[in-house]
Amino acid sequence: MSLVEDFLTTDEEQEIVDAILESEKNTSGEIRVHIEPSSPLDHYVRAQEVFHLLKMDNTRESNGVLIYVAVEDKKFVICGDKGIDDVVPDDFWNSTKDVIQNSFKEGKFKEGIIKGILMAGEELKAHFPWKPNDTNELSNEVSKG
Repeated sequence: MSLVEDFLTTDEEQEIVDAILESEKNTSGEIRVHIEPSSPLDHYVRAQEVFHLLKMDNTRESNGVLIYVAVEDKKFVICGDKGIDDVVPDDFWNSTKDVIQNSFKEGKFKEGIIKGILMAGEELKAHFPWKPNDTNELSNEVSKG
């Protein structure tokens, strides 16, 4: 499973998009998933770069969350913008990473990503509840590099 296209089926990608839609329906926060083969950069540095390329740092409340996966490197990063990072519990990113990682270790990639999305969605809902004037600021599609 070395190609990005083989990492998730089309149906699995749609399930991920559906999880993003479900999570974002109760919050002004934005969640994205990005998958690419590998990165010569440190994976956290690359995730930050992708965060910027996807314009996730341009949300009104600085509350974007990215799940970045480098398939061939067998690495992933979950990171949030300043607004969400400032308000989540200190162990939130690590506990979310652990949940995703446990599923990944079992070869359940879609399930791990969806669990991460739902956890992020709950935190976003708690700190950035949906308001009538909120709009979906970013695409919900899985991006690929």
